[in-house]
Amino acid sequence: MMHADLIDQDDLLGHLRARGFDIPAGASAEQACEVVVRGLTEPNARALKGMVEQMYTGSATILPAVRQAIEQQLLPALAAFKNRA
Repeated sequence: MMHADLIDQDDLLGHLRARGFDIPAGASAEQACEVVVRGLTEPNARALKGMVEQMYTGSATILPAVRQAIEQQLLPALAAFKNRA
């Protein structure tokens, strides 16, 4: 039996919480990303950028809902944050 490495909603929330973001219990990937972008600071923007790079360059498959939340919420916020700095 073959097992694929997947990044699902719970994995995303775990990664965000591990980086110090206060994500509410039961949040969807989209809701979690909304919370994160509201409180973006220089240190957590760097941590978030590293997390996203790690996810996108790793061998795990990012599930569509997680990828959509990252691409619609996190990436634009990180780009806007970078342009402000």
